Amino acid sequence: MLTLGNIFVLMLLLSGAAWLWHGHGLRERALSRVKQHCARLDLELLDENVAFRRFAFTRDANGRKRLARVYNFEFTVTGEQRHPGTITMFGANTAQIELAPYPFEIKTPPPRSAEIIQLSEWRQEHNKWKQ
Repeated sequence: MLTLGNIFVLMLLLSGAAWLWHGHGLRERALSRVKQHCARLDLELLDENVAFRRFAFTRDANGRKRLARVYNFEFTVTGEQRHPGTITMFGANTAQIELAPYPFEIKTPPPRSAEIIQLSEWRQEHNKWKQ
């Protein structure tokens, strides 16, 4: 027979299970955001994983303190060294992604080949279009 106490305990257990299920969905969303961020910066996300670190009160864009979930992850640039990173989530929204300092290459465009153009040839090519 169900008593009021048993129903309360059952509801409490169901609420806890729903909260854990929802938290798992938020972790998956944080993982997808980190993957997108690493791909945009040409970094490799190690272990394809984010790990829950803690709950924290963090300021949002409006300056109000809100309860946020903070997840840790690791990434690499060269494949040799691991660098830590964190992502802070306000529910399903990303607050910020922080990366530890890491070495990177400055990509410069390849130098142009030095072509010598004769002035008389250049004038002939450009003057025929004006006529």
